[in-house]
Amino acid sequence: MDEGRPRVEIEYCSQCRFVLRASWLAQELLFTFTEELGEVALIPGTGGIFEVRLNGERLWNKKEAGRFPEPKEVKQLIRDRIAPQKDLGHSDRKDG
Repeated sequence: MDEGRPRVEIEYCSQCRFVLRASWLAQELLFTFTEELGEVALIPGTGGIFEVRLNGERLWNKKEAGRFPEPKEVKQLIRDRIAPQKDLGHSDRKDG
Protein backbone atom coordinates (compact mmCIF):
# COMPACT_ATOMS: atom_id res chain seq x y z
CA MET A 1 0.00 0.00 0.00
CA ASP A 2 1.11 3.54 -0.72
CA GLU A 3 1.24 5.12 2.74
CA GLY A 4 0.45 8.57 1.36
CA ARG A 5 -2.76 7.57 -0.40
CA PRO A 6 -6.11 6.40 1.00
CA ARG A 7 -7.23 2.81 1.44
CA VAL A 8 -10.73 1.62 0.57
CA GLU A 9 -12.06 -1.58 2.11
CA ILE A 10 -15.07 -3.42 0.76
CA GLU A 11 -16.21 -6.08 3.20
CA TYR A 12 -18.66 -8.49 1.62
CA CYS A 13 -20.55 -11.61 2.68
CA SER A 14 -18.85 -14.63 1.15
CA GLN A 15 -21.78 -16.87 2.17
CA CYS A 16 -24.14 -14.65 0.14
CA ARG A 17 -21.76 -14.62 -2.83
CA PHE A 18 -21.47 -10.84 -2.79
CA VAL A 19 -17.89 -11.17 -4.10
CA LEU A 20 -18.87 -10.33 -7.68
CA ARG A 21 -20.59 -7.11 -6.62
CA ALA A 22 -17.65 -6.21 -4.37
CA SER A 23 -15.07 -6.83 -7.09
CA TRP A 24 -17.11 -4.87 -9.63
CA LEU A 25 -17.29 -1.91 -7.24
CA ALA A 26 -13.55 -2.19 -6.57
CA GLN A 27 -12.88 -2.08 -10.31
CA GLU A 28 -15.09 1.00 -10.71
CA LEU A 29 -13.21 2.78 -7.91
CA LEU A 30 -9.79 1.85 -9.30
CA PHE A 31 -10.72 3.15 -12.76
CA THR A 32 -12.16 6.38 -11.34
CA PHE A 33 -9.48 7.13 -8.73
CA THR A 34 -6.39 5.86 -10.57
CA GLU A 35 -4.05 8.45 -9.03
CA GLU A 36 -5.85 9.16 -5.75
CA LEU A 37 -6.21 5.71 -4.16
CA GLY A 38 -3.38 3.66 -2.73
CA GLU A 39 -5.34 0.45 -2.29
CA VAL A 40 -8.75 -1.17 -2.61
CA ALA A 41 -9.08 -4.25 -0.42
CA LEU A 42 -11.74 -6.95 -0.65
CA ILE A 43 -12.46 -8.48 2.75
CA PRO A 44 -14.57 -11.64 3.01
CA GLY A 45 -17.14 -11.57 5.79
CA THR A 46 -20.35 -13.29 6.85
CA GLY A 47 -23.86 -12.47 7.95
CA GLY A 48 -24.98 -10.54 4.88
CA ILE A 49 -22.40 -7.77 5.29
CA PHE A 50 -21.64 -5.35 2.50
CA GLU A 51 -19.73 -2.38 3.85
CA VAL A 52 -17.48 0.22 2.23
CA ARG A 53 -14.86 2.01 4.32
CA LEU A 54 -12.34 4.73 3.51
CA ASN A 55 -9.34 4.79 5.85
CA GLY A 56 -11.50 3.06 8.45
CA GLU A 57 -14.46 5.45 8.12
CA ARG A 58 -17.66 3.64 7.20
CA LEU A 59 -19.15 5.19 4.07
CA TRP A 60 -21.84 2.63 3.30
CA ASN A 61 -23.48 -0.22 5.19
CA LYS A 62 -26.01 -2.36 3.33
CA LYS A 63 -27.95 -3.31 6.45
CA GLU A 64 -28.35 0.32 7.56
CA ALA A 65 -29.21 1.57 4.07
CA GLY A 66 -31.47 -1.36 3.25
CA ARG A 67 -29.83 -1.79 -0.17
CA PHE A 68 -26.57 -2.05 -2.03
CA PRO A 69 -24.91 1.23 -3.00
CA GLU A 70 -24.89 2.46 -6.56
CA PRO A 71 -21.29 2.92 -7.77
CA LYS A 72 -21.88 6.64 -8.34
CA GLU A 73 -22.94 7.05 -4.69
CA VAL A 74 -19.71 5.49 -3.44
CA LYS A 75 -17.64 7.47 -5.94
CA GLN A 76 -19.20 10.72 -4.76
CA LEU A 77 -18.64 9.85 -1.08
CA ILE A 78 -14.99 9.03 -1.73
CA ARG A 79 -14.41 12.01 -4.02
CA ASP A 80 -15.88 14.41 -1.47
CA ARG A 81 -13.32 13.19 1.10
CA ILE A 82 -10.14 12.73 -0.93
CA ALA A 83 -10.43 14.83 -4.12
CA PRO A 84 -13.26 17.38 -3.87
CA GLN A 85 -12.09 19.10 -7.05
CA LYS A 86 -12.31 15.91 -9.14
CA ASP A 87 -14.95 15.85 -11.86
CA LEU A 88 -16.80 12.54 -11.94
CA GLY A 89 -18.41 13.23 -15.30
CA HIS A 90 -21.77 11.51 -15.66
CA SER A 91 -21.58 10.28 -12.04
CA ASP A 92 -21.96 13.88 -10.87
CA ARG A 93 -25.21 14.48 -12.69
CA LYS A 94 -28.40 14.00 -10.71
CA ASP A 95 -29.96 11.93 -13.49
CA GLY A 96 -26.84 9.96 -14.43
